[in-house]
Amino acid sequence: MLRYVGETSATIWCETDRSCTVTILGRSTPTFSVHGHHYALVVVRDLEPCSVVDYEVELDGVTCWPPTDWPFPSSCIRTLGGDGPTRILFGSCRAAAPHEPPYSLEPGRDPRQRGVDAFRAHGVRMRDQAIDDWPDLMVFLGDQVYADDPSPGVRRLMRRRRRRGRETAPADIAANFEEYAALYCESWTPDVERWMFSVLPSTMIFDDHDVIDDWNISRRWVDEIRETPWWEQHIIAALVSYWIYQHAGNLSPDRLDDEAMLAELTAAGDGAPVLSEWARRSEEFTPVPGGYPFSYVRDLGDTRLIVIDSRNGRDLDPGRRRMVGVDEWEWICDQARGADGHLVLATSLPIFVPGGVHGLQQWNERLCDGAWGRGAARASEWLRRALDLEDWPAFGRSFTDVIDLLTELTSRERGCDSITVIAGDIHFSYVAEVDVRGDSTTRVHQVVSSPIRNALRLRERLVLRFAVSRVGRAIGSWLERRVDRDVRTARWELTDGPLFNNGMGQLTFDGPTADLELERASADSDGAATLSTTIAKRLTG
Repeated sequence: MLRYVGETSATIWCETDRSCTVTILGRSTPTFSVHGHHYALVVVRDLEPCSVVDYEVELDGVTCWPPTDWPFPSSCIRTLGGDGPTRILFGSCRAAAPHEPPYSLEPGRDPRQRGVDAFRAHGVRMRDQAIDDWPDLMVFLGDQVYADDPSPGVRRLMRRRRRRGRETAPADIAANFEEYAALYCESWTPDVERWMFSVLPSTMIFDDHDVIDDWNISRRWVDEIRETPWWEQHIIAALVSYWIYQHAGNLSPDRLDDEAMLAELTAAGDGAPVLSEWARRSEEFTPVPGGYPFSYVRDLGDTRLIVIDSRNGRDLDPGRRRMVGVDEWEWICDQARGADGHLVLATSLPIFVPGGVHGLQQWNERLCDGAWGRGAARASEWLRRALDLEDWPAFGRSFTDVIDLLTELTSRERGCDSITVIAGDIHFSYVAEVDVRGDSTTRVHQVVSSPIRNALRLRERLVLRFAVSRVGRAIGSWLERRVDRDVRTARWELTDGPLFNNGMGQLTFDGPTADLELERASADSDGAATLSTTIAKRLTG
């Protein structure tokens, strides 16, 4: 998997079936092992800016990638540094399932139906495209795997292990590292996906289903789940596998050097004790600020992408809840202030939610904090979990922090060319234009693209359509006023959507202009995955 790519360096992630030395473009590194699995992250430096370099993967001197008779274009690294447009492909919520009926059919009464995988559809199209038309980066905004809704193959593995009495975790939740590794393997190794990962750099951030539904939704939730006998093993496996499969590749070579975790794992050979202790400390101090910061930044020419951890770094103490701890938020603000061209803020959870959902979440947080007494607080905690009331408005202080940051950025004499928030999680897509009443001409948008493959069924769609309707909005506003939360320094309106299909979005930045395209995944008459445009618009000017 090609992960980080800059102007002169890149990282390539590999999983092998045994301990060995991995060599790519003359750079070699030994693997490290975790619970019988073997990994390497190869750092390639001294590349030429704005170049295209084909690569192969050697294991102990034997070429093992690409496979013989591979029917796809060569794996390559395209370094940054050119004057052409920058394209960022993004989306969230990708459930793993076979790419055949009934799994590939649009969701109906059969729970196996997931629809067409938009990520795979992009790979099918890319195979026939000119390389200059490919995206420059893929951003996965959460739920890359569903640890609590596994694919059919992994579900069978889990059931076999439960019958043998090896695990105490619930039957439908990944219990250990072996089961997490199986989730990633099934999701990422089909041929189209495997090739796509080998040619497109990718960044990722977790959401709740990468760990478990409602992860860190409240302090009470954390206290309750820590009392279960299976939680410690589960969360350690979740965080260890996340660092290996997702997070290490998010980091630049310089940050990898600064953190020194990769070097420590490679030196140790057996990385399980090192990563398990790191995960235990990370979970122990979650959600108290000061733990490991999972947020990170990538620069693509004059476009700055800041990926925000909105799950693991929360402060959940009632009365002072924050989506992101104070120190990490200040780091995010500093990175945003350094953006000169286009700024993209990526978060798994939407900041600007439509209709009455905003007011409902603000009202619910106040009641959970005790505004109407203990009885209402208990009922509101139940409602919070039942309705997944955990977007940014459910963390009122952090929502205000975002507005303050956007107001500051749009009040500068020389503002950004554009500011775009990209998000996922909620299983429908939309575009909102945001007015934070700054003084510059910088336009602010939020684009939600969800799901890649996990479309809602009709009943769930009807509920959400009501929530975003005028009636739903009026109810939400009334609830806000009931708890004195109706003071807003920003306004936002949906300009497009909601859309409930599987799909992905793409941002294109070319000089001072920014364009958006959302595409829907479906099957053609032969059953092949295809894409069609649902929204196309300019975000600047």
